[in-house]
Amino acid sequence: MTAIHDRAEAVREFNRFYTRRIGALGAHLGTAFSLTEARVLYELAHRERPTAGEIAETLELDRGYLSRLLRAFKKRGLIRTKVSPDDRRQTLLQITTAGRRAFAPLDTGARKGIVEMLEPLPAAQQQRVLDAMRDIHAAFGNAPTESTAPQPNPNPYTLRTHRPGDMGWIVHRHGVLYSKEYGWDERFEAIVAHVVADFVDNFDPVHERCWVAERNGEIVGSVFVVRKSKTVAKLRLLLVEPSARGLGLGSRLVNEVIGFSRNAGYKKIVLWTHPELISARKIYKAAGFELVAEETHQLFGQPMTAETWAMKL
Repeated sequence: MTAIHDRAEAVREFNRFYTRRIGALGAHLGTAFSLTEARVLYELAHRERPTAGEIAETLELDRGYLSRLLRAFKKRGLIRTKVSPDDRRQTLLQITTAGRRAFAPLDTGARKGIVEMLEPLPAAQQQRVLDAMRDIHAAFGNAPTESTAPQPNPNPYTLRTHRPGDMGWIVHRHGVLYSKEYGWDERFEAIVAHVVADFVDNFDPVHERCWVAERNGEIVGSVFVVRKSKTVAKLRLLLVEPSARGLGLGSRLVNEVIGFSRNAGYKKIVLWTHPELISARKIYKAAGFELVAEETHQLFGQPMTAETWAMKL
């Protein structure tokens, strides 16, 4: 047997093992939804009004089968549909409150199962498992088939509003990344913690928002807009994970802030940043922000120059 056939057998053995393991995880969910139905609900819960075609393409489902599944969901009140204002041939899908209630135990159960699988492993081994998964995804995720040429992914990430657990991730990743990339100490992490705590404690959904970006089920970025005054919004805590840089995510998050602020009636947006954050400053400048003030401080364990940027709406 050739080397490639030996490798193929090794892959098949891994597939059998992992399929058994994932099947065992799904057994405790205890709901009436099939695996495919749960996957469709997941996509609906994490997308802003997708079309049936987008769901079918993402999950590689037969469109006739998906259509029947969606009709059943609609009959049960789990989704609502609306003709697209841009193309009346397309129907937009939106999960309802009842749909989110039905999806919640699925999501919680699946997450709980994965946690229970990973938790017995030492932290270093957990990281090795995750790194191996990323390597596999990178190797095969965008591999072309024999009949199709490589195509850029038109939806490399999805955006959603915040939910429980996100704030802890935002504080943690700011602390880790800014220490690793800029040498800022834990005092910066503490400032981020204060910012997110204040956001949650005083959340005004009409004038404030947090966007969380996900890619392949993992959080890869975030940004906030908060109310500074009746007429001034403040952009805060823009973050893009290294794995998601180069996708235009930073610009998209900033544009979301600008659009939301304009619709909320603000007249100006301000932000606070530093010269070291070269990529972020490029994004701010391209979006229309201008540097309006500078100051020095030692808030993060070293002498620094801080900048205030502003944009009129």
